[in-house]
Amino acid sequence: MREERDDLAALVAGSKLAWDRFVERYAGLIVSAIRRVIGPGGEVDDIAQDVFLRLCKDEYRLLRQFDPARAGLTTWLTIVARSVAHDSIRRRRAPTQTLDDTPEAAFAVEPRLPETVKIPPGLLSPRQQLVLTLLYDREMEVSEIAEALAIDAQTVRSTHHKALVKLRAHFGENA
Repeated sequence: MREERDDLAALVAGSKLAWDRFVERYAGLIVSAIRRVIGPGGEVDDIAQDVFLRLCKDEYRLLRQFDPARAGLTTWLTIVARSVAHDSIRRRRAPTQTLDDTPEAAFAVEPRLPETVKIPPGLLSPRQQLVLTLLYDREMEVSEIAEALAIDAQTVRSTHHKALVKLRAHFGENA
């Protein structure tokens, strides 16, 4: 603890030797703290350099703020490193824009015209054609179709299935 204070005193006094020892001693800790924030890869070395720059900026202003009564140096350096890493992540995010500032044209959606499939005459029974029309063109529910045709809902599902099997067989051969 006493040695740590002496090293910091020499460091903030501008000793190159003290700075070199400080970087050598704490670089691994700082890199590890950064890696825990940003994950593997990324800009770990660049962010670590930013940490060291912040520590020595303005004649070691940040290092002078270190208070050994509040935390150990390794804990404090870890907090500083994580803070710099989080700042880096925030800077990389794309800027956001409020909905009120977004032009109305950005919300425009091109109308999608439904694709129609030409079903050869006689491929499906009249009931199968009717069920497909009600399901897909009119977007009715199975229960609504069953009620409209006065048949069981399972009959609608079965008719639908049989029609799809015929269509798959026909278009699979001619595709």
